Amino acid sequence: MTDNEHEIEQPDERVPKRVIGTPAPGTSMLGDAAAAEAAGKDVPGVTLQDEAKARKAEKIVALCFTITFLAAIAFIISYVVFQVGTPESTGVSNLALGASLTLAIMGLAVGIVVWVRMIMPKYSLIQERHEMASDEADREVVADTFVQGANESGFVKRKLLRRTLLLAAAPLGLVPLVLLRDLDNSSMPGAKFNKLLRHTVWGEKTKEGKPLRLVVEGTGQPIRAADFNSPGGILSVVPEGYEHDLNALAKATLILIKFRPEEIKDGVNKNWIHDGIVAYSKICTHVGCPAALYEQNTHHILCPCHQSTFDAADGAKVIFGPAARPLPQLPITVDDQGYLIAKGDFNVPVGPSYWERGDAEAEARMKGGQA
Repeated sequence: MTDNEHEIEQPDERVPKRVIGTPAPGTSMLGDAAAAEAAGKDVPGVTLQDEAKARKAEKIVALCFTITFLAAIAFIISYVVFQVGTPESTGVSNLALGASLTLAIMGLAVGIVVWVRMIMPKYSLIQERHEMASDEADREVVADTFVQGANESGFVKRKLLRRTLLLAAAPLGLVPLVLLRDLDNSSMPGAKFNKLLRHTVWGEKTKEGKPLRLVVEGTGQPIRAADFNSPGGILSVVPEGYEHDLNALAKATLILIKFRPEEIKDGVNKNWIHDGIVAYSKICTHVGCPAALYEQNTHHILCPCHQSTFDAADGAKVIFGPAARPLPQLPITVDDQGYLIAKGDFNVPVGPSYWERGDAEAEARMKGGQA
């Protein structure tokens, strides 16, 4: 063996290490740097940007892309931190998610616009009409133009732009994956919130342990059954003690309707009425609008948002419109002073039908109806 055969090959320390966003040594990205440097020179109709302004614009674009990266990370953190347990926390969550996602997309958009307008060269082009089919020479021209455009954009030459663009795009790609988690209704953060939507304050008691009275919305006046004695009459009522609790009223607001005995059909649970007075949820089962327009002659309850129509004399069954189920009926009676009170909570969830999806107990109650 010669001395050369015993020599161990040493790595070449002069070979630069590869950095994320940089092509491997000996390769190029959409062209070479020399071509990028010479792009646009001596080309009629092409105006190169001032290099000093381009470098300043490069820093602005890098800042925008960095903001996009931070905002996208903030979106993911906000999704985890701000849970939706109450309407207030849901509002905070929506604000945080909307603001961070808006900032992320805006930062990316502003960065790209500044990149195009202040770094890439400007062209004066005249478009000529040609046959739709392109020959081989035209396709080669398009390919060359694409590579030239990539070089002129600075994507090869300007490492700061390239790296911050990749940095900004990385967390944005995770945003849809984070939102897909909400498709799992059993484990999503809003599942606990959905359970709260299935119950109202009508199932609670007063401090004295008595059922809640029905009071007129706006005035808080309790209602005697003997005073509400005109057939065809309608009142919007709320639970006593919760007149100013918007969270409770969003689910517990009612409409009272007075019927003659012969007008009440089989759809109404007669064990839940008192002297012809029926209480229905005011929250439409379509998307939650207040269903409070009443036609006395037909006994129809109309929701003004999407024209869902319910037959009040027949258990508020849907007779027209997009609502999928009847307005829930609340069981009522009177106390020892003759005031209308709730016997308990609704036996089915109030409001939009999608609130009760995924809950086996609620689905079982729905199948059982209001019997």
